[in-house]
Amino acid sequence: MRAHEAGWAHAEGARKPAWLREPDEVDALVPQLWSATASKVDGVLAVGGVSLPDLAARFGTPAYVLDEADFRGRARAFRDAFADYDVYYAGKAFLCTAVARWVAEEGLCLDVCSPGELTVAVAAGVDPARIGYHGNNKTVPELERAVELGVGRIVLDSFHEIDRLSRIAEAAGHEVAVMVRVTAGVEAHTHEYIATAHEDQKFGFSITTGDAFEAVRRVLGTAAARAGGRLRLLGLHSHIGSQIFDSSGFEVAARRVLALHARVRDELGVVMPEMDLGGGFGIAYTTQDSPSTPATLAAEMSAIVAHECRALGLATPRLSIEPGRAIAGNTAILVTRVEAEKTKLVEAAPGRIQREDWLMVDAGFNTILEHSSYHWYFRAVVADRCSKPPVRPFRVGGPLCDGGDVYTGDPGSAFRYLPIGTKAGDAIAFLDVGAYSLECMSAYNGRDQAAAYMVTEAGLRRIAARRTVKDFVAGEHFVPEG
Repeated sequence: MRAHEAGWAHAEGARKPAWLREPDEVDALVPQLWSATASKVDGVLAVGGVSLPDLAARFGTPAYVLDEADFRGRARAFRDAFADYDVYYAGKAFLCTAVARWVAEEGLCLDVCSPGELTVAVAAGVDPARIGYHGNNKTVPELERAVELGVGRIVLDSFHEIDRLSRIAEAAGHEVAVMVRVTAGVEAHTHEYIATAHEDQKFGFSITTGDAFEAVRRVLGTAAARAGGRLRLLGLHSHIGSQIFDSSGFEVAARRVLALHARVRDELGVVMPEMDLGGGFGIAYTTQDSPSTPATLAAEMSAIVAHECRALGLATPRLSIEPGRAIAGNTAILVTRVEAEKTKLVEAAPGRIQREDWLMVDAGFNTILEHSSYHWYFRAVVADRCSKPPVRPFRVGGPLCDGGDVYTGDPGSAFRYLPIGTKAGDAIAFLDVGAYSLECMSAYNGRDQAAAYMVTEAGLRRIAARRTVKDFVAGEHFVPEG
């Protein structure tokens, strides 16, 4: 029997193995919210009928697996629920040419925030008129490119950008549709780095300080001064954060943004025809998370806007939203392999020794950044043993030479509870990794970047090649001295 299967009793002298969960604790740990992409086939985790252990053996790890039918289904759910809105998929969550094409074919618009994302969208055949261009630091070349392509709308983020885009529009002789991004000062209960409506955030114009009203005034003034090429104001854009479950934040934001609509009407004589409520709709990463369905969200948000418009005597503007995580998040799985094991004995308290069994996997925060940067929790299943109860505690670490490359434990614990016998060579699947994972991969420590595959009705298809150290070195230029 291997050392880590023999157990280690705490100093108090417990007779049962200290690592074993009580039977009545097991049910709470068995995943209750399996990703729609996942199923158990003969005790093995599969996606669209593709065995993940077989995929790992054939193509190597780490690897992402995305389910086309699941992604399309979630996109359609938002399209249908928000039938009276313009639904922009937030490309920053996860974007490649295949995903951009799915978005377009399902009738959604696409929000991009960089020249690279714009290039992907165009390469996928997305109609530029159905693209929105975001970002707080747009350069002259990328704005010129967006105007040249005829992007449907550009979201303005600073006075500097208003002047810059106005000059570009005049030089091109084009009318450019724009929205003004505003910060509503709303507290969204989410991670501080992805809460975007606070006044001290880098995004947008403050409503409370008057900057937002001034931005609207300048855009309208620019339009009046330059008839040949000008900015055409559609309305206001607000985004309060990400991974949000409570609609109260949207209610407060909508009230403040619509109040600014009313002020612009009353003081400047202009009725802005559109308003964007942003995205940030949460998904279930744990069994404690309770996201709303798209239909529920649509009903709540429409009711909020209708109520505020009646109170202000406003006609309801054309509304738009920007779901990203809510579409992509649950549609992908990361497959990683256990490469090493070890047991450490640590002093948990004076006189008490605690055993920690470690599993080292080949996906670190170079592969899935959010597990470290935001201490995000992704449910884990041993793909080879997914029908066995997850009763044994392990610490799980990545391969990077960095003490922060350790996965968050199950809720309320520093440990991940996995089946007894989990060992080197096993494939572990992290669920619900479709958002902000592939997009955030890096070359830290010279590690390979994970490949990505999609499961379609026709089978398995690679959508992103594994980038290796050879690819990184090929871009370097070294001239030896002498």
